[in-house]
Amino acid sequence: MPGGPPRSAGSAGSAMTPEDPPMTPEALRDAFLRVRRQTDELAAPLTGEDQTAQSLPEASPVKWHLAHTSWFFEAFVLTKAGTGYAPAASDYGELFGAGAANGGGRRHPRRERGLLTRPTAAEVGGYRRRVDEAVLSSFEAGISAETAAAALLGIHHEQRHQEFLLADLKHLFWKNPRQPAYRPSGDAGVFGPPAPTPPLRFVSFAGGELAFGHGGGSFAFAGETPRHSRLLPPFQLASRLVTNREYLEFVEEGGYREASLWLADGWEARRRHGWEAPLYWKRAGGGFEEFTLGGLAPLAPESPVSHVSFFEADAFARWRESRLPTEFEWEAAAAGRPVRGAFLESGLLHPSPAEGGPIGGRAASPAQLFGDLWEWTASAGLPYPGFRSVLRSPAAAAAAPDGRFLFGRMVLRGGSCLTPAGGFRATCRNFLRPEARWQASGIRLARGG
Repeated sequence: MPGGPPRSAGSAGSAMTPEDPPMTPEALRDAFLRVRRQTDELAAPLTGEDQTAQSLPEASPVKWHLAHTSWFFEAFVLTKAGTGYAPAASDYGELFGAGAANGGGRRHPRRERGLLTRPTAAEVGGYRRRVDEAVLSSFEAGISAETAAAALLGIHHEQRHQEFLLADLKHLFWKNPRQPAYRPSGDAGVFGPPAPTPPLRFVSFAGGELAFGHGGGSFAFAGETPRHSRLLPPFQLASRLVTNREYLEFVEEGGYREASLWLADGWEARRRHGWEAPLYWKRAGGGFEEFTLGGLAPLAPESPVSHVSFFEADAFARWRESRLPTEFEWEAAAAGRPVRGAFLESGLLHPSPAEGGPIGGRAASPAQLFGDLWEWTASAGLPYPGFRSVLRSPAAAAAAPDGRFLFGRMVLRGGSCLTPAGGFRATCRNFLRPEARWQASGIRLARGG
């Protein structure tokens, strides 16, 4: 994919260069066990019925995520490890594979994944254990550098699906008339402690000729490369995410009824879907409740507004006489900062209010850049200059979208409270259609530029 020659781990779709130190066999084994265990723990509270249903064409059943991530290791690690491994079932590639990565073969339609009552959730659980045992055995026997790179890609790929699993499950439970809780709000602190939100201020950045994208030295998905430079005008970035309180003002002042605030396609989407508030807001008395993975709760005014589409974020920004940042402005603000925030491992499963206040009357640096919510940007989902999808392997195509599949999507940055922290980077990019609301997405404002 980069503009130069193929890289050593290119067959696995990473951005590691020939000079990158390989992960030791022990570290690879530990990472594999840790990620597989974490996925199983996420699915543990669910019944077989919970794992089978599908509530959106774009979403997938939990059972499918569990099987698909196992199929990835079966297809791209075990079949190439030279151990004589026999696939668990001849049709699993069709049922749980991914597009062109499935050898060009048949694929069960995505919107019909919820119809796969067989294999059962118990059978998928057995499949996962079978794959785990075989992968660990292949590690002990020794695998090639190429197969190790595919295993590392599979680990990062499964972390992506941990986030998808929770986002898809949340929408499924929302559509259930009982609106059950995945995890009671008293467990592991689904909501952070109440805290005063610092005033929203704008932090200035000088811009200039800056480098963007992953530069090597560690794992990265191919879509984060190649590293390249571009000229960035001076800009300002909001000191924190937009809160429920601020967004509620937009709702109450008729933001969803004022066509002049919306892009034409956004206004049509609002009309077609009947949007009147963010996804998971529910009118209760004179106000709103919000559905979370901990169940229904009163709308927390100081928490960041979540589950809004790009169209809603753009309309709100225009209402506030601001705009959304480009992904390059966001990355320039995040460059060099420690990747710390409310990720999946925090156990919150819900965005938390911004902490701290301004220093000397001004915000020292933007807060909430990492974790809490994916932040919509004004950047279209385009490959970086030098992207060459012809260099991508079937494993890479199965793990993440490439330039052929990004048309009509927008870029989000920063990760969310459902994103695993392990391996997350400031160069990570998320790609969603502008109407999407079921993933954990929020708003940061920008000005200037």
